[in-house]
Amino acid sequence: MKNFNYHQSTQILFGRGRISELGEITSKYGTKVLLVTSPAKVPAFREKYTKVKNILTASGIEVAHYDRVIPNPTTETITAGAEMAKSFGAEVIIGFGGGSSMDAAKAISVEATHEGTSWDYLFYKTPQPDPKKLLPVIVVSTTSGTGSQVTQVAVITNTLERDKSALYNNILYPEVCIVDPEMMVTVPEFVTATTGFDVLCHAFESKINPGTGAYVDLLAWEAIALVTEYLPKVLANLTDISAREKMAWADTLAGLCIANAGVTLPHGMGMAIGGMYPHVAHGEALAIVYPACIAFTWEAAIPQFSKLARILNPSMNSVSDHEAASRSTAEITGFLKSIKLNKSLSDVGMPENEISDLAAQSMVLPDYKGNPRVATEDEMIELVKSCF
Repeated sequence: MKNFNYHQSTQILFGRGRISELGEITSKYGTKVLLVTSPAKVPAFREKYTKVKNILTASGIEVAHYDRVIPNPTTETITAGAEMAKSFGAEVIIGFGGGSSMDAAKAISVEATHEGTSWDYLFYKTPQPDPKKLLPVIVVSTTSGTGSQVTQVAVITNTLERDKSALYNNILYPEVCIVDPEMMVTVPEFVTATTGFDVLCHAFESKINPGTGAYVDLLAWEAIALVTEYLPKVLANLTDISAREKMAWADTLAGLCIANAGVTLPHGMGMAIGGMYPHVAHGEALAIVYPACIAFTWEAAIPQFSKLARILNPSMNSVSDHEAASRSTAEITGFLKSIKLNKSLSDVGMPENEISDLAAQSMVLPDYKGNPRVATEDEMIELVKSCF
């Protein structure tokens, strides 16, 4: 067997109704909470936020609500949240929402307790955050995507530099995460689709990353099978709690995978798209680049791509591994069409004259180096062109 490492320090509370335990869990860490969320733009969100606040206050916890998180949270977003945390005297940070809110909670914990800004503590910089200074972070996921509830990553965007990067350190794992499918039934169709596809991407890229191993193997294929079966069911009926539950579990499995193996070429490109064009959702960016990335890579990892094709289309079981892998591009394209995410860069408003710029930005993060076939600069330009 291949040698591998596996680490997970987050306590996972999974299941319907587990949100009711938030007050009890939080009180173990402090009595003054900064609740980090996106704005309550629709009544369903306001109801969720009110419910969470009531659960916390019933446990004797004082709550300050920072509700300015945006998709692809920016350095300005994090700084404003950190200032509120400091002025309030927060003892605990709760990230309630999708990946943006959970990532913001982690980054706010860093900036509220350290000199400088969160951008000063990106994964490749020194010094790294001091674990003795950090405020404890609890997260409650409300989407089935990102996996942030069980990762040591906080993704943030620097709008001035048009750069999307990440804090990455094992001390950034949340202390506790609550994964309650009942918190997810009001998520709209587009968000459900984009976050759901992100789950498949996390799981599969962890399988072609050099950091993969037996534990990831066990989790990743299960996650991919669950997404393939249950994401279309959720999109057909957004209130299907059983299907939501399966997607929540798939998301958690895939998050555990990337926390221990990592992602590859598509995520490096997707992060670059999000940094340069923040209006593009992360899962949407991945959907745009996935067919091209699979076409570029499949011959370098035939066992993995053949298995992906067979999960997406069981009729591939009757053909050779090479034949199944060669059809993986068509199979993922068909799946994207079925969930209404078959898009191009031009569809989301990228200017054609920025193809070279996006290609260069796609090589800033090291993700592409973990791909079974590593793209050269010229090949990256061609990849971006094929996505345009």
